[in-house]
Amino acid sequence: MEPLKTVTQGVAVQLVVSRTYSLPLCMSLRYEPTDPYVVRAAFYTDTDEPTEWVLGRDLLADGLRGSAGRGDIRVWPAVGRGDQAMYIVLESPAGTALLEVPMQDVKAFLENTEALVPRGTESGHIDWDLELANLFAKG
Repeated sequence: MEPLKTVTQGVAVQLVVSRTYSLPLCMSLRYEPTDPYVVRAAFYTDTDEPTEWVLGRDLLADGLRGSAGRGDIRVWPAVGRGDQAMYIVLESPAGTALLEVPMQDVKAFLENTEALVPRGTESGHIDWDLELANLFAKG
């Protein structure tokens, strides 16, 4: 069986610094069918290494329609902006980042992931033997 391809998409986002000031930032979204529940978001700044966050695919999809997530990652549509933008908040011990993200880019990315692995069929794409072997190797 041929492995399914990885879905990647670059997105120009805004790091919201204050009500009147934001910085442009490049975010790269990556989805691998072998890890079907997650989306990896890499953020490129002036540093050599991108900062990577692991987001739930369902969380991103739910955030297109309403407020989703709690704790370190929260997502919601931008009120009063139609379906133009959504916000993603990322919290870590180093601080909090508020990102304004074009909703159409996230929608297109999610549609491409769902063409490969429809929502609800994720567990059929996991190599359970490999996962168990990894689990026991760590034990």
